[in-house]
Amino acid sequence: MPYRSWVSVTVNGQQHRLEVDHRTTLLEVLRDHLDLTGAKRACDRGECGACTVLLDGQPVYACHLLAMQVRERPVVTIEGLAAQADFRPVMEAFVASDAGQCGFCTPGFAVATYAALQHYPTASEAQLRWELVGHLCRCNAYDKIMVAVQEASRRRLGAS
Repeated sequence: MPYRSWVSVTVNGQQHRLEVDHRTTLLEVLRDHLDLTGAKRACDRGECGACTVLLDGQPVYACHLLAMQVRERPVVTIEGLAAQADFRPVMEAFVASDAGQCGFCTPGFAVATYAALQHYPTASEAQLRWELVGHLCRCNAYDKIMVAVQEASRRRLGAS
């Protein structure tokens, strides 16, 4: 019988108390328990970035963390960011640049872009590319994604 315990997680500003198996990942909590499906299960090994969320304001792979590891630490998903006004330039840039293509990787790229621009508002293209290392796109839309990332940077600077 698997070992189960209670865990409290704060996701998008809302606290949740869940009984989970001790091996349950943050991604499983988000998708299977909280019905937040923006973070995608792709590689399930912390290699592709499709499951990226913010933990303490830093981008992390949700498939790579156990739910027990995030106790009392704020988690923000793409759904939580979508409600924030300062995320709008990122979202609009991805749409305007057609950076989504199939859309599977888009939430992870958008969350990572938001985090990068929070920390480095005037980042160069090279810096932004470095911040997105570890994010994979199955459609090979990297050129459009970089156009979107640079446009998001311009839009955010214009809004400041």
